[in-house]
Amino acid sequence: MVLDHFALATSIAHRYDHRGLERQDLEQVALLGLVQAVRRYDPEQGSGFLAFAVPTITGELKRHFRDHGWAVRPPRQLQEHCLAVRSSAERLAQELGRDPTAAEVAASLGLSVRDVGQARGVDGQYVARSMDAPLDHDGGTTLSDTLGETATDLDRVDDFETLRPLLRNLKSRERLIVRLRFVDNLTQRQIGQRIGVSQMQVSRLLSDILLRLRRAIAAKHDDISAAS
Repeated sequence: MVLDHFALATSIAHRYDHRGLERQDLEQVALLGLVQAVRRYDPEQGSGFLAFAVPTITGELKRHFRDHGWAVRPPRQLQEHCLAVRSSAERLAQELGRDPTAAEVAASLGLSVRDVGQARGVDGQYVARSMDAPLDHDGGTTLSDTLGETATDLDRVDDFETLRPLLRNLKSRERLIVRLRFVDNLTQRQIGQRIGVSQMQVSRLLSDILLRLRRAIAAKHDDISAAS
């Protein structure tokens, strides 16, 4: 039974690739789950072996991630929500032929949209990010460049204080987009999944928001210069 379902176990393990754990380790955990499924399976219960084996293997992998897979470990319930949200989103994407909205994922799991948002917020915390990692695809600015190592960053305080009331004047969805992009560091695609629009729409919304903020800041500086 183990040899006949070897490929099944490894294919399930590969679903969890690129989340901070070695593929070989994941395959070993999946095979352990397969062995446990073979030992515990009772054909007299009526269900087929696959219906029993798949959740058994998946459960072993999820437990392994909860115990070993987090660089920054969130609360246990949030870890479970994170894995459930990712799994549900992948299933719904296949069924719908598009990325599901946060509301659709929440409905499928019996969670609130806020729960889904929090779960997605911790997704990707399996691996600590390098300080030399580029913030954008062009590879120009790194994470360490944004940490204010020089005194010249103090010159930006005035801009921050100017920006604060301007952000409060944005619509609630616009403030959410800004927070997701520049505080939570989500990609445009991830933001689109959170608010239920396409990546292209997020790009247009961000461009419009940033243009209005730049113009408002420039106008404030012009007013200050004229007054002085």
